[in-house]
Amino acid sequence: MMNNNNHLVNLNPHLKKYDEDTLFHIGFSSAQDNLPEMFGDVKFVCMGGTAGRMRKYSEAFSRELEVEWTDYTKGERYGIFKAGPILCISHGIGKPSASIVLHEVIKLVNYAGCQDVVFIRMGTCGGINCEAGTVVVTNKALDEMLKPEYNLHVLGKLITRPTQLSQELAEDIISCKPSSNNFDIIRGNTLCTSDFFEGQARLDGAFCHYEEEDKMEYLKKVRDAGVRNIEMESAVVAGLCNAAQIKAAVVCVTLLDRLKTDQITLTHDQLSKYEKRPMDVILAYVSKKLGKGRKL
Repeated sequence: MMNNNNHLVNLNPHLKKYDEDTLFHIGFSSAQDNLPEMFGDVKFVCMGGTAGRMRKYSEAFSRELEVEWTDYTKGERYGIFKAGPILCISHGIGKPSASIVLHEVIKLVNYAGCQDVVFIRMGTCGGINCEAGTVVVTNKALDEMLKPEYNLHVLGKLITRPTQLSQELAEDIISCKPSSNNFDIIRGNTLCTSDFFEGQARLDGAFCHYEEEDKMEYLKKVRDAGVRNIEMESAVVAGLCNAAQIKAAVVCVTLLDRLKTDQITLTHDQLSKYEKRPMDVILAYVSKKLGKGRKL
């Protein structure tokens, strides 16, 4: 029998017609899995690109917060890990992959009866006018035309959803930054693209029909729109979470300044150090919310 513990607003009304909703890509069933027992205590959904990174983040959350850790991964497409009230899941690269995860995880937390849950994307990005290692907390996700929109073609028609992220949540996250962390954390808009190379005005892809001057003209226009980083998932996170009225944040660390270079040349040690920074920021935030002091 399908769990009908529905509480999120604006969700698909057709779901009520199903005796069972199969969350195929993440491997759960609303009828065959006891989702309230498994995930009912989730307060934070943390998402990132790779399963390996999300495993590391979840293990660190479990260790630092002294909560139980569970690997719920089923199959090879997405990694799913739980550390107490924190659900960590990989979303792959780009808006299509992230959209699949978001649809199914939004339904999962709804069937599980999760209350006051927040969604946080944690990842890496290219910086705009900021040095590598800077953590950027997104205000709005902008598309390639610098509009705060997530656009999707449905039934041959264009559907537009706003991409403003929760300002309250962003301020809360920044305010929790441990004083011992010696890196910059800033607010700014995020350019969310559909492509890593041409879509981000790179000169190093397999194809390129523009010149250095064209690239710099566009990136300076991006900078002047308040953009401080570029990545490929923030718009769908903002758009779908807004549709479900879920508070969401995007917290990413820059790996380069795109006004200076196109290629990431960090050493393995530098990359590992920088990738840990979004986790450190969110760990401090979650620790405060749970009333647990973190050992620094």
